[in-house]
Amino acid sequence: MAGEEVFSIASGVTVGEAELEEHFIRSSGPGGQNVNKVATAVQLRFDVRNARGLPDQVRDRLLKLAGQRATKDGVIVIEAGRFRTQERNREDARQRLLALVARAAEPPPPPRKKTRPSKGAVERRLKAKAGRSAIKKTRGRVDGD
Repeated sequence: MAGEEVFSIASGVTVGEAELEEHFIRSSGPGGQNVNKVATAVQLRFDVRNARGLPDQVRDRLLKLAGQRATKDGVIVIEAGRFRTQERNREDARQRLLALVARAAEPPPPPRKKTRPSKGAVERRLKAKAGRSAIKKTRGRVDGD
């Protein structure tokens, strides 16, 4: 583990390279004849439930943020096939995973404080409603005697 690269996302949140599993698959998209012969797309798997560098709150938020990219077993699967080379797709998949973990590591927003309209605002609203009502009551048929 001495040579293992560790990605530090936030304080107390890390992802080790040994926790990432990569499979190279054939990619669709640009590449001509080459696309049918070379496995350039990458499928990156990250086992969230067994990750050592994630606190429990981050783990739960990460699985919620991942949505359909997370399996029932708690493994996040990211497929990257945007580019024509393995290296760029590999880097793209890692960046997308780290961005997802960084979003999960952010503290949740503070709860919304309930507010009430002021007494004056309520009175102004009711006065305006009464004014509109009076205007509409004056509308109607005109008798032509």
